[in-house]
Amino acid sequence: MVLIQLEQSQQLIRDLKKGIEELSQSIKLNDLISEVALLEEQVNAAGFWSEPEKAQSILRLLKSKKQTLENYFELKKNFDDVCSLSELVLEEEDESMVDEVISELNLVLEEYDKQKIEILLSGEYDSSNAIISIHPGAGGTEAQDWAEMLYRMYTRFAERRGFKLKVLDYLDGDEAGLKSVSFLIEGVNAYGYLKSESGVHRLVRISPFDSSGRRHTSFASVEVLPEFNDEMVIDIKEEDLKVDTHRASGAGGQHINKTDSAIRITHLPTGIVVGCQTERSQVQNRETAMRMLKSKLLEIKEREKLDRIEDIKGIKMNIEWGSQIRSYVFMPYTLVKDNRTGYETGNIVSVMDGEIDEFINAYLRQNCNI
Repeated sequence: MVLIQLEQSQQLIRDLKKGIEELSQSIKLNDLISEVALLEEQVNAAGFWSEPEKAQSILRLLKSKKQTLENYFELKKNFDDVCSLSELVLEEEDESMVDEVISELNLVLEEYDKQKIEILLSGEYDSSNAIISIHPGAGGTEAQDWAEMLYRMYTRFAERRGFKLKVLDYLDGDEAGLKSVSFLIEGVNAYGYLKSESGVHRLVRISPFDSSGRRHTSFASVEVLPEFNDEMVIDIKEEDLKVDTHRASGAGGQHINKTDSAIRITHLPTGIVVGCQTERSQVQNRETAMRMLKSKLLEIKEREKLDRIEDIKGIKMNIEWGSQIRSYVFMPYTLVKDNRTGYETGNIVSVMDGEIDEFINAYLRQNCNI
């Protein structure tokens, strides 16, 4: 019986072999090897550090390409090892080794799926950190509580991924939840993974704030931006900015509420507002807020294919019925469904606990026609 399981796994091995061959074509293996060699030559050349910013950019590119190459070779080696072990077990009919073969095969399959998804993260800003802002729609406490539930979902997602999360701006709700929150998620391909979360998220549940126990529908908007870095050049006129200082409130650390160090910046031509309250000084909060503003302007410029920042006229998202990208239903049944990809699951508890990987993967596959 055990050996029959091993024989059945041979079809999976054949499929995996084909998939790994296609993976090498997707990363353009031979070209990638040549690119890494060329970049290493540049790094070792005399005068490489004469232009520090350019040098840092080349080093980051080299590190990324080498990692892709090393990951692929490791996957190929592990697959070849499993194939050899599988053939040996079949020849000798050694049932004691079957569980090990199947276990190793599953690990290779898991790594293959991971690399296949990472190949899809090839956009210009996919490797960047992500800045996420959440705003509740109309509905008062119910919507504000929903916004906080989404914030917790992304917090748990970041923890599961080993990403670092830093709160930038937080405004408490009137009775519960939050009125707005902005936070930075730092990690490799953080923006590439989380960009699919941008949009309106809809909740259907029996409201804990309704004494009559009626069912409520709430909305909250999620905005995901790549973090602005020094390689991205955007000039913003000082006269286009309205800068306000205020005392920080909400989550943010021991220094909260002690000084008027929090910063809120309004970009007058577009009406975009950003804020930061969690750094230790007004200067640091302003710097962080400016990076947020530049990230937002850059994202709009790229999305609307504009030539200049000055061409941005401002945007408005309707946080309401018909504009949602995903629905979360707690009653009368449990279901989370993405309206763009059609992917759905009934395990709403795990989703709210940060297990949103399959929604992200479905989005990436759809947008890359895989």
